[in-house]
Amino acid sequence: MKAILKEYFTGCLTIPNLLSLIRIALIPVFAVLFNDGSYLWAVIVLAISGLTDFFDGKIARKFNQISALGKLLDPIADKLSQITIAVVFYLAFSNSSDETVKTFSWIFLIFLVKEAVMVVGGAIMIAFGLKPVAAEMPGKIATFAFYVIMCVIMAFGPDIGILGNVFTLPAAVMIALVCISVVLTIIAFLSYMPGVFQQVKERSKK
Repeated sequence: MKAILKEYFTGCLTIPNLLSLIRIALIPVFAVLFNDGSYLWAVIVLAISGLTDFFDGKIARKFNQISALGKLLDPIADKLSQITIAVVFYLAFSNSSDETVKTFSWIFLIFLVKEAVMVVGGAIMIAFGLKPVAAEMPGKIATFAFYVIMCVIMAFGPDIGILGNVFTLPAAVMIALVCISVVLTIIAFLSYMPGVFQQVKERSKK
């Protein structure tokens, strides 16, 4: 355990890690703004968060500032962001004036459960001296699709769309988009399992 912690905190004082911490700090700011109905400012904060996500990877690779802590902080920031978005959307749509949207608001809880399992599972793996599995292509595709779809909903979704006066997504279309994201999320979750089982198998042999 001490060796794992030493590895994570060796060379951790980098700009990419600072950007990841800023992204984590912006999560409650987004939640508060969204809850207050300041959807435009919430989108701006989310966009800033997305920029920190983009630049921390670019800087880490360009200036060779890749660290074990950075590999941990980046997915944690992603998962906490997705959990927060799922929660605020569930709360918003569970009180929607549209009965269809209100009925299917529970679908956002699937993202919450998946990301919560990933966070808890990663913490348990670290506690047992294992390394959380890095995101594979299905995970990256699912994350990209999640943010694109959620941004579309924040722009044109019923009740909360900041451009809803221009165009509002039909409830059925919005639910279909969320279902696509859910399917990709489940596929991504399953793609992590072989790596986890492989580490457990190797650890049990030792």
